[in-house]
Amino acid sequence: MNKIIELFGTPAGTKEDGNWNAILDRQWRPYLDRKCIKVRKSQPDISIGTCSVLYGEDTKPIIFCPFRLLERRQIFTDCLHLLSLHEPGNELHIIPEVSLPGGSVDYFLASVKNDKVQDFVGIELRTLDTTGSVWPERQRFVKSLGLPAVREDVESYKTFGMNWKMTAKTILVQLHHKIQTFEHINKHLILIIQDHLLSYLQREFQFSHMNAARVGDPMHIHSYAMNKTKGRTYRLDLVSRLSTNAEGIAISLGLQAEANMELGTIIEQLESKISAETLFTVG
Repeated sequence: MNKIIELFGTPAGTKEDGNWNAILDRQWRPYLDRKCIKVRKSQPDISIGTCSVLYGEDTKPIIFCPFRLLERRQIFTDCLHLLSLHEPGNELHIIPEVSLPGGSVDYFLASVKNDKVQDFVGIELRTLDTTGSVWPERQRFVKSLGLPAVREDVESYKTFGMNWKMTAKTILVQLHHKIQTFEHINKHLILIIQDHLLSYLQREFQFSHMNAARVGDPMHIHSYAMNKTKGRTYRLDLVSRLSTNAEGIAISLGLQAEANMELGTIIEQLESKISAETLFTVG
């Protein structure tokens, strides 16, 4: 059975799923609408392209490329209700990589009027890190399609694993650094993860104090499942929402507060990045 579930956004179920020669040649990442940016260190002109895999006893795919979470841009739509100051007529912009104390935030969803930010939420995407290399498994899949693959890669004994512990701890540490700022300025930060990863966090860390999602809480966690459709593709579906505050994240990890960044500084960064390219459109 193939461990590779999706390659360059295309389901790997059967040979009829696509023109694999063209897909492998183009190396296109549909969720970014550009060439896949995850490349081999030894061959930077070759994109890895693996979006999701089967691992262990799980019968549903595990996502380990964060850009896979951008399917249909649904994750942004699911955050709209947290833009409490958004009004009809305002534009919506998706602005990537804004710097805060403790690191940058992946995306900001901003409500904009006359090029001025009226409201915003921060959105973090997190998927599982892997141990080892998924490349040999990827190449075995390519060979199963009847396409050429380097024999050394196909016959490699190298395996990959899921780095659950380090991924989970890193998430909580980073959230604690950032939620201090969002709570200070009365804004929302949303973590987007897969249901597998949320289940691990709930088992291994203190999560019993987390609330069913409340708009008033600054920290929100949205988890998504990968469900198979009738057309043999996979679709992301929102399955649970939790919320808490900076103290709640501290309870989960036991860390101290960090420095805050003021509201005006963040808005200045957002407004400097607004353009036609950041405009949020569906479809």
